[in-house]
Amino acid sequence: MALIALCFAGSTYAHDAHQHSHGSQGDRQDLPAAFIASSDRPFAHLMDEAMAIMERDMQAAPMNGQPEHDFVTMMLPHHQGAIDMAKAVLLKTRDPALRNLALGIVAEQQNEINVMRAWLARHPDDKEKR
Repeated sequence: MALIALCFAGSTYAHDAHQHSHGSQGDRQDLPAAFIASSDRPFAHLMDEAMAIMERDMQAAPMNGQPEHDFVTMMLPHHQGAIDMAKAVLLKTRDPALRNLALGIVAEQQNEINVMRAWLARHPDDKEKR
């Protein structure tokens, strides 16, 4: 439960930072294809970028109207966003408990991404199930 709360708190913080620093959806075209954690940038910028990339990629998820498929395609960038935010905090904190939590997030979210990709490979087009 604490993990969910921390992820939600991080997402809320990043969303607020995104709204404050970018202010418009048009700036998303300037985002990199994938998040790159860098100690050269402030933590708030890293979180803002991770959240913006996640939101962009969730909106661009390939949907086909099948709930299972659409859920998985949208959850992939959501989980990647959690990994990206965890990588950002790993660059900036020395707190052992938060480092351990962030490392766990990276490991678990990557495992879930692998499970979702495998599911998509087994269900390339589930439209006939509707």
